[in-house]
Amino acid sequence: MTDLADTPASALWEEWLLLDAAGRVAGFHALPEDAREDFFESLDPREQVDLLLALPGRERRLWVRTLAPDDAADLVQEAPADERPPLLDLLDDATRFEVRALLAYAEDEAGGLMNPRFARVRPDLTVGEAIRYLRRQAAQLETLYYIYVLDEQQHLVGVLSLRELFQQPDDRPVHEIMHREVITVPEDADQEAVARLYVQQDFAAIPVTDATGRLRGIITFDDIADVVREEATEDIQKLGAVAPVEEPYLSVRLTALVRKRAGWLAVLFLGEMLTATAMGFFEHEIAKAVVLALFIPLIISSGGNSGSQATTLIIRAMALGEVKLRDWWRVLVREIGAGLALGLILGAIGLVRILLWQVVGHPYSPHAVGIGLTVAVSLVGVVLWGSVVGSMLPFALRRVGFDPASASAPLVATLVDVTGLVIYFTAASILLAGTLL
Repeated sequence: MTDLADTPASALWEEWLLLDAAGRVAGFHALPEDAREDFFESLDPREQVDLLLALPGRERRLWVRTLAPDDAADLVQEAPADERPPLLDLLDDATRFEVRALLAYAEDEAGGLMNPRFARVRPDLTVGEAIRYLRRQAAQLETLYYIYVLDEQQHLVGVLSLRELFQQPDDRPVHEIMHREVITVPEDADQEAVARLYVQQDFAAIPVTDATGRLRGIITFDDIADVVREEATEDIQKLGAVAPVEEPYLSVRLTALVRKRAGWLAVLFLGEMLTATAMGFFEHEIAKAVVLALFIPLIISSGGNSGSQATTLIIRAMALGEVKLRDWWRVLVREIGAGLALGLILGAIGLVRILLWQVVGHPYSPHAVGIGLTVAVSLVGVVLWGSVVGSMLPFALRRVGFDPASASAPLVATLVDVTGLVIYFTAASILLAGTLL
């Protein structure tokens, strides 16, 4: 173990999840004083809570008060229920009021992400008055890049940048230079929709308004970065047929890890049992031509792989807003074309492989050409079917209100496996009729 007394912040990061509570406190105290605040703010809220609760009581107030209201709200939300009131009591009165207001929102809503401290001015102020006013409140603000113009009822009536403000003469009124068309998000907007808007508009901050148009707060880049990471992690886990895991992998209890994975595995296992049922249905054909069984893994894995590719591409395109629900027909046409092309490529490879193996002295049977054609035709059908199923399943899930990421690659592969066997043995019964079968 590294000597924590000499551990820099970067090395402490690498060991953080491996340390117990006492080790984390020792490592944190070993950091230079000027590095501790940056390190504390870089921790996610769950880790901040764990560290705070392990620190001596006199230090907790100091570190809680370094956080902006939205970050303090995230920390309180992650704390055990019995620890939340004591943590709120550590805040000053103004911040405690702001944090309580933020806690009224759901964690994944725009209101739960926003910071209520933003640069605001009245439209009737002159540029000089606005600059002097902003200078007085600057230390308490989240960002000074955008200046929001509010009327007496706190309705958002305009916005301008700090650069635009400084470029104007001191006696010019703010309402003459502000932009009146302002893009906002409602306070109950889902965080994923906010993240998409943020990427599309490339803003440094997005204002959050209530139903009456009053400005409640702003969402800045650091908040969106956390959302994007969280949503991407959740989607990747779903694509792997794992229920979302909210904690770091090494911090998750083994029982919780098993529970997150067991449900999907059980569903997929039950689905794969249909494969055995399908093989039983074609038991007579397999008994007459055992050589056909050699290519079953090849056929069904190719269909599953093509389906997994398609579903991954479509889910990601949906997440980025590149594909809408109304685009399903265009996607279907494209995937039919892609599936046919990919199937022909794999079918040609499979046919050449079987014929080449026959030539070099490892014959499958006297009917190698027929078997090769059966495998080739089956690959075209299975890969085409896998592409269609993999691309359409996310649309079907979105249509009924489910997360498209639930169309995991293992689920698509399981669905295609059964139909792949049907396609394979149907092709064999037609192409090999009168020979092997």
